Amino acid sequence: MDGRAENGRAADGPAGNGPTADGPTADGPAADGPAGNGRHDDGGDAPRAADRRRFLGLAAGAGLAAAGCSAGGGDAHPARTPAGRPAPAAPAESARPGDRDWRITRRGAPSAIEGYTDRVSVLPGEEFGLHVSTTAPGFTVRAYRMGWYGGARARLVWESGRVRGRRQRAPRLDAATRTVHADWERSLTVAARGWPEGCYLLRLDADGRTAQRYVPLTVRSARTAGRTVLVNAPATWQAYNEWGGRSLYNGPDGAFRTRSLAVSFDRPYAKDGAGKFLVYELPLVCLAERLGLPLAYTTGIDVATRPDGLAGAASVVLLGHDEYWTPEQRARTARARDAGANLAVLGANTCFRRIRLEPTAAGPHRLAVCYKADYRQDPAYARGDHALVTNDFRRDPAPDPESSLTGVLYEGYPVEAPYVVSRPDHWVFEGTGVRAGDSFRALVGVEYDRVTPQAPTPRPLEVLAHSPLVCNGTRSHSDSAYGARPGGSGLFATGTMRWVESLDASGPGVPGVRHGLDGRTGAFTTRVTANVLRAFAAGPAGRTHPAADNLHEVYGA
Repeated sequence: MDGRAENGRAADGPAGNGPTADGPTADGPAADGPAGNGRHDDGGDAPRAADRRRFLGLAAGAGLAAAGCSAGGGDAHPARTPAGRPAPAAPAESARPGDRDWRITRRGAPSAIEGYTDRVSVLPGEEFGLHVSTTAPGFTVRAYRMGWYGGARARLVWESGRVRGRRQRAPRLDAATRTVHADWERSLTVAARGWPEGCYLLRLDADGRTAQRYVPLTVRSARTAGRTVLVNAPATWQAYNEWGGRSLYNGPDGAFRTRSLAVSFDRPYAKDGAGKFLVYELPLVCLAERLGLPLAYTTGIDVATRPDGLAGAASVVLLGHDEYWTPEQRARTARARDAGANLAVLGANTCFRRIRLEPTAAGPHRLAVCYKADYRQDPAYARGDHALVTNDFRRDPAPDPESSLTGVLYEGYPVEAPYVVSRPDHWVFEGTGVRAGDSFRALVGVEYDRVTPQAPTPRPLEVLAHSPLVCNGTRSHSDSAYGARPGGSGLFATGTMRWVESLDASGPGVPGVRHGLDGRTGAFTTRVTANVLRAFAAGPAGRTHPAADNLHEVYGA
């Protein structure tokens, strides 16, 4: 075995840790959505001196437990050190020290080292295959569980010995769907024994750390009953993944017409390899663990393919960018909500695209199919299976707008505007000190949602923030909203894609914060998110925190 990774060494953030690192646009999709490509920048709003004083101590006043992480139960196998010796009796995951040496410091050339797993998720103790291609003679794999860890954000749970490296075959293109497959041979088999449930990044280090990449993996929870379930969004990561020159948005020439109609999980993620996890998911995972809530971890793929994947959940948390869903995932999320699970929608453009999961030679559910505007070419359309045709949920041939689940409707891209509070006395804003009209620069972007009463909209629903904006020359609003369902569950939707990303603006030295999001904004969103997560973890929030519908006041509806 090589030596254990260094602990406690400061490292710069991974190159491209901001939203521009993944996806064909700054932090949103290519322009095949309902809005076009224009961009509006109204300059935001500078905080007043009184605002600064009011928010000076907000982050500390949020009452966040410094090490209150609850990571789930892990498995029954004893943890082992990287050298293979039995580890001492494990303390609670939240009490473990972190490892700050998790960040990539050198990517190297595009093909210097890269890899993928043959499973999106595993249970603790299960095996998975790792497929790696490298130009280096050898490489090492380090598995980091990502989370709070006193601010370190990761803990090293496993390290391989040195593995012989080789350059694997060129990617294969399926001409019918323009799908890119790496189809590499397995480099090693890894058993997740002693790995606690949670979100993981495997870091591939070429010999001498001359090149590094991440490979994401979820160690999912076997039980979700009574827990706050964090849902990773690998289908959306894969939709934007341009490894091999194609995504669900672009082909090699950058054109929509040459895009893939289906994308394969049998390939690495481009650039740093982490997909959209670092920007749109990790900040929320860290906060949820810091709060000490009983957590469970899963993926949208698992919700779609496992009927009991949300059984008994106290709440379901959808993260910063979770656009691509199967009908099964949507139905099971709605079923959990109707059974009393609260639903937190912490992004925008959520549940917008309908996809279908199909097998590849490597295994089941390894292909995400989405024909979009070319849905008449979808084999499901020819069969007459209209509910499975992979167009946007709101469009023909089986329109079912996402607002019936999320309470809000995706409206446009790209946009950047201040977030404006309209109901400061609502419980979600408790402890923030906000007043009506207070605003937070650039928090609305780059995609946004709004309440649209003409669409299917659960009632009662309260608009809590009503933020004016201009998108492609059209004036509109982004809305944060809170609602309650007949079964007692609560619903909170932020209405902006930047919400999770902004959580990092509250802490010093966190890489990747962009768009002028400042500490005042980060303190605000951190406190609001903590209020929501705590209330939602306590049981059906619609019973304890009823909603007072104000759509007539806001929209005349």
